[in-house]
Amino acid sequence: MNAFRRLGIDGYMILLLVTAVLGVLLPARGIGAEILGHVTYGAVALLFFLYGGKLDPLAVRAGLLNWRLQGLAFGATYLLFPLLGLALIAVFGRVLGPEMSMGLMFLAVLPSTVQSSIAFTSIAGGNVAGAICAASLSNILGVVLTPLLVTRLIQIEGAGVTLEAIEKIGLQILLPFILGQLMRRWIAGPINRHRMISRVVDRGSILLIVFAAFSAGTVAGVWSTIPATSLVITFAIVLLFLLAVVAIVRLSGRLAGLAEADQAALLFCGSTKSLASGLPIAMALFPAAQVSAIILPTMIYHMTQLLLCSAISQKMVRSQQVARRNAA
Repeated sequence: MNAFRRLGIDGYMILLLVTAVLGVLLPARGIGAEILGHVTYGAVALLFFLYGGKLDPLAVRAGLLNWRLQGLAFGATYLLFPLLGLALIAVFGRVLGPEMSMGLMFLAVLPSTVQSSIAFTSIAGGNVAGAICAASLSNILGVVLTPLLVTRLIQIEGAGVTLEAIEKIGLQILLPFILGQLMRRWIAGPINRHRMISRVVDRGSILLIVFAAFSAGTVAGVWSTIPATSLVITFAIVLLFLLAVVAIVRLSGRLAGLAEADQAALLFCGSTKSLASGLPIAMALFPAAQVSAIILPTMIYHMTQLLLCSAISQKMVRSQQVARRNAA
């Protein structure tokens, strides 16, 4: 385990991989799959209720005043990513195949991470308030923008913003979030004091969704249609996607003349994608049998972004320490 930690791989990432493998080898079927679906639904609703309880509207208001940071972060998430996604599919679409191409485009229209982007910004000595605002706003708007962009950019039979999908997103994601905001006065304190509960719900809900999605894909025979070479190529293209976004976002922050603290917040909010928000939206928008293949690029991106952002944040810390020693 120490060797994994030195590489930036924590136990959660290992659990994520193990859960996906279990979904392929020991999928839930019949009544077990039905029970799993109800449990997963409740876990996701609880997750967004806690998000609503944790989000401080005053912090969002303060962060919004930094319009250059917020504008660049929003542009990276909902303009840069989709444009790069379309470009990569135009170049590698035939090699990727239809399932992975749709998965890559779905990844491109997701909101940014919340916990990870804020944590990495804090580690790097960046603008934490600005990161909280950018990440929170991205996820709030993502409930509406991601389904709309899916409809415009992804063509798949049985997918799209149907009345049923809108209802599911509203009841499972938006309503719990609003309730959390309304009850924030009473629940924010306990949530912040008992962070482990929020952490367990956050990561536990993701593991449940991953297992449910990969189980459904296995039962439907999706994996037999995807060759191993396609998986390797997908990993390479997703890595290229991540590196290109990080390079462009870092450059845009410098060219815009942002302070170093704002550049750090922009980097970690503008280059990451949320698995926690993305998986429930995928379950609502896409046929259950196809979700596992569609979310695979997002899972790959999620794990590689954690590794890369961890390395970058640590490098920023070391640079700041060197600068302080030189100034002294």
